[in-house]
Amino acid sequence: MSTLEEIELDFVPLGETGLQTSELQFGTWRFGKETEEGNVEIDEERAHELLDAYEAAGGRFIDTADVYGGGKSEEWIGEWLADRDRERYTIASKIFWQIRDGDPNSRGTNRKNIRHRIDALLDRLDTDYVDVLYIHRWDDDTPTREMMKTLNRLVEDGKVHYLGASTMRPNAWKVAKANEIAREEGWEPFTVSQPRYNLVDREIEGDYLEMTRSYGMAVCPWSPLGQGFLTGKYNREEGLTGESRAAESSRFEEAYLTEENFDLHDELDAVAAEVGATPAQTALAWLMHRDGVTAPIVGARTVDQLTENLAAAAIDLSPEQVQRLTEAKAGPYAGL
Repeated sequence: MSTLEEIELDFVPLGETGLQTSELQFGTWRFGKETEEGNVEIDEERAHELLDAYEAAGGRFIDTADVYGGGKSEEWIGEWLADRDRERYTIASKIFWQIRDGDPNSRGTNRKNIRHRIDALLDRLDTDYVDVLYIHRWDDDTPTREMMKTLNRLVEDGKVHYLGASTMRPNAWKVAKANEIAREEGWEPFTVSQPRYNLVDREIEGDYLEMTRSYGMAVCPWSPLGQGFLTGKYNREEGLTGESRAAESSRFEEAYLTEENFDLHDELDAVAAEVGATPAQTALAWLMHRDGVTAPIVGARTVDQLTENLAAAAIDLSPEQVQRLTEAKAGPYAGL
């Protein structure tokens, strides 16, 4: 396996923003996350070790959200950044989910919530601005024009540089509507998108990717390893193996542990053997070779896992191998 010293991530254009992003972004959704047993998946010390490792590999794009770890993810990133030149790093965060019990206004993209949330997350990150602010989900209770006007003001105030939309696959037309309103009014549009996308989850192929291409939006997929299915730790005979997934095993089994997906995994294993890589690295490499994809978001619980994932950047798949993997499970719009 490659060492961190052997990895040097490249920069790629972040859509049409003018920014350059690391070709693999680092996701921090496990920072401070508590399990049902009350354990913390990644504590502060481990979080800083992972950030150090990502930095050592040349990574400079860190993705978080104000609900990750109840705000701890942002706090720990802010503490880590305190000893560094903030301008050398691109930070993205997200807002949407309800943060106060019994207060429906602490959820969504209404003006009150957005203005409160941006100030709070900037304080936790100990920075004057975030490079990308995502809406974490679409809010049907807030008029689109109202939302875009409020988000645009954050850009004008210098608290946000660019706007993004996360997990919007069924709402491609709503993102397009928002961007058309922004265009009409001279406001900042959505220029970055963050959908779920991997060899198993292919739902964005078609109208969603067509929408992002039309607007020149960056596409930074989350869950690039299909919640761990594409790492090779599950098999037909044993099903759920490795770490416990008791809380979501039924849903996970229905979505991933299917004969069709294991057939796909057989092809993934074959290509991985051909290029001398792990299944996880090969699945990430496939995503990096996909037209329209800017930079997948990778996470890890350990430095070794992160190192394995980042080494995917050096894997060169042939067009024939990319096609084999693509056709191993047909997406909703095969051939795109």
